[in-house]
Amino acid sequence: MDWKKLLSSQTQVEREKEPDYFNKYPISDLEKDYKAIISSSAFRRLQDKTQVFPLDKSDFVRTRLTHSVEVSTIARQLGIMITRTTEHLKPEFVKNENDEREKIPSILSCAGLLHDLGNPPFGHFGEVVIGEWFQKELEKEEFTYQGNPVKNIISEQMRNDLCHFEGNAQALRILSKISNKETSHEINLTNGVISALIKYPVDSLHYTDSDDEDIRKHKLGYFHAEEESFYKIARETGTLLEHGEVARHPLAYLMEAADDIAYSTADLEDAYKKELFTLNEFIDFFEGEIKGTRHEEDKVRLLIDDLKERKEKAESIKTECVTEAYMIAFQNWMDFVRQWFMYCVAYSFSKNYQEIMNGTYNKELIAETFHGPSMKILKKVMKKYVYIDPEIMKLELSAQKIISALLDDFIYAVIYFDEKTEGYKQTPKDKKLCGLIPENLREDYFHAKTDDEACNLYLRFLMVTDFISGMTDSYAKNLYQELNGIK
Repeated sequence: MDWKKLLSSQTQVEREKEPDYFNKYPISDLEKDYKAIISSSAFRRLQDKTQVFPLDKSDFVRTRLTHSVEVSTIARQLGIMITRTTEHLKPEFVKNENDEREKIPSILSCAGLLHDLGNPPFGHFGEVVIGEWFQKELEKEEFTYQGNPVKNIISEQMRNDLCHFEGNAQALRILSKISNKETSHEINLTNGVISALIKYPVDSLHYTDSDDEDIRKHKLGYFHAEEESFYKIARETGTLLEHGEVARHPLAYLMEAADDIAYSTADLEDAYKKELFTLNEFIDFFEGEIKGTRHEEDKVRLLIDDLKERKEKAESIKTECVTEAYMIAFQNWMDFVRQWFMYCVAYSFSKNYQEIMNGTYNKELIAETFHGPSMKILKKVMKKYVYIDPEIMKLELSAQKIISALLDDFIYAVIYFDEKTEGYKQTPKDKKLCGLIPENLREDYFHAKTDDEACNLYLRFLMVTDFISGMTDSYAKNLYQELNGIK
């Protein structure tokens, strides 16, 4: 792969020509990307979407938006670290000052903002609910279109897209829509940014699962509806290899690492603030999980020893509020941990640079560094103390009820949307429900519509998943209550 192509500034559609006067105060294509993302409604809606904990009135719980900003910041810093490194392993392209390397932090910053754009309301559990709903319905013989079971009409890939709904693929769908329209106010980004966002360059027929050694295949990265856009971006950025396989963009490894760093530290900080575990419980659990080679154990112990020192210092300070002192110690330690994780990721990128550029590297960047075990321990803490929290379990139960009920209404309502065949018309109720789907999503359907009825049925289902996955937590809850006469 070649950096000039990887950092392509070609956009999905040609940007509107600006007056020559604007050239006197030039703005780069990547700065225009950043502005477009920040200004978009899809990005703004993240402020009312759950990260891990249900949204509440306090200001410390992270939303999907604040998480995305943190990921963007970490990703940008990683970009700066790999392009300005003094490490002897520095990649060749870093040794030679060029315009390409200066674009890398900006691309990573944009990709970090975008990485959760396709996630539905109520956290990642919302993805699970959508997928499970389709798995259940597509098994039913009575889920039909013109008298035939839907499962026998749509293709295997279409069924897999729906039954394994994925926020990453939905993000690409959102960003690809502009290519279907002559005029639009959709986000129009450079291909380099979009390619860096695609963590899983496989479709729903070829992805495996989280047990596969190849992390690039853990989830589906694009839906059948976006296959043409996916390959167009791959050709433009050079990630489409000679043998036909699409490689992961090198910067996608750094964006993924930034997400993992933010998730494993920031969410844990929220959990501590919510008093889901004490400092002593955390230290005891962490020490009990230390294992690996002697070298790895020594490095991990140095990390937890640092927290123990901070705890002792907090106890030595004369204050009536030891709890606050502990909180400050834990927050400062989290910053320290993040910096170590970032160092390991940047080092790993340099060390594995050739494999990454050949399209053959298949691990997380931090996995084989001496703090790979440290990150695993932090994720285990989340499983032990956080995900069993009653607030989170109630949120998941709410998501199950709300999203399933909305799918019950809207999926069945769109089956005969735009149907011309006599005897297969929408009911008055179905028409009213379809009237609630935003006009721009209905227009997206008409722009993408084909001569294949099976494909059109699939596209109508995607119109509904576009609608529901784009909802904020509050909107989904309110719409559910209104449709069911609760308020």
